Amino acid sequence: MVCRCLLRCLGAFSFSTGIGTEPYQAELFRKGKSPGTVRQRLAALRFFYVKTLRRAWSLADTPYPKKAHHLPTVLSREEVAQLLRAARAPRQRILLMTLYATGARRSELTHLKISDIDSQRMVVHIRGGKGRKDRDVMLSPKLLTALRTHWRYYHRKFSTWLFPSNYRKDRPIDTKTVWYACQKAAQRAGLQKRVHPHTLRHYSASPTITELPETVALWPKLTVNARIGLLCHSA
Repeated sequence: MVCRCLLRCLGAFSFSTGIGTEPYQAELFRKGKSPGTVRQRLAALRFFYVKTLRRAWSLADTPYPKKAHHLPTVLSREEVAQLLRAARAPRQRILLMTLYATGARRSELTHLKISDIDSQRMVVHIRGGKGRKDRDVMLSPKLLTALRTHWRYYHRKFSTWLFPSNYRKDRPIDTKTVWYACQKAAQRAGLQKRVHPHTLRHYSASPTITELPETVALWPKLTVNARIGLLCHSA
């Protein structure tokens, strides 16, 4: 279908220079495609010409639609509290608490292991995150207590995962489980905002660095994600 649409729209397309993609873009927009999708299609077309046909592609003569940038949904501290209280199942509550306190992505959350919780240094090791990078985030004492309670109750023998699957102890929970927990809690809480697991990465943390004087010297050495976790330290 993509090829058919491309061939129909590229009457003015130059196979030697890659110039003339405007009709193709116009057809995609007419079909309701987003700017991101159009940019992806153009990138695929460019790959085809550069890598497969071994022909030059003029970036200067190829107009790319601008991607829309929207402000993220941010929950207030009160809304986060409502969300956590609305999670009826203890396991769902601890998942949301961990997302909120660490700023982890849901895939990072599901792949946390018991050994990643460093109670001596009070940090959580997040391994293989975005860009395959590891990072440390601060571990809140309240979260540590909640995780210990969770582990005693949901202990899975021989499992190394912090949140093991109910069906196979040698595997972690699925990311859909985290999504479902967040959606159900948001519905019960009656939040009008669109809430999903990634929303908890954009929370509005009330404590500031000036309220945590013991960490002032450490602050310049922390990564952005570690600072996010630190701001949530007393939440």
